[in-house]
Amino acid sequence: MNKQELIQAVAEKSNLTKADAKTAVDTILTVISDTLADGGEINLIGFGSFSVKTQKQRTGRNPKTGEKLTIPAKKVPSFKAGKGLKDAVN
Repeated sequence: MNKQELIQAVAEKSNLTKADAKTAVDTILTVISDTLADGGEINLIGFGSFSVKTQKQRTGRNPKTGEKLTIPAKKVPSFKAGKGLKDAVN
């Protein structure tokens, strides 16, 4: 499912117009992104939690030349599914 299909599904399930559903989806995605960018965490009981994890600096290798290089530490978004979501999928 892509973003447009998600907007369509939200519009149908909630009896919203497509424009209102688009606004709702865009707002939710913006709030999640902004919260994670600020180092926050979002916990949705029964669905899952969004957080930011830090990957440590590590040594890698250039596959073309074989030269060793250092891959810097970075922050990555993470999602852990909750029990309700896991049960729904299984």
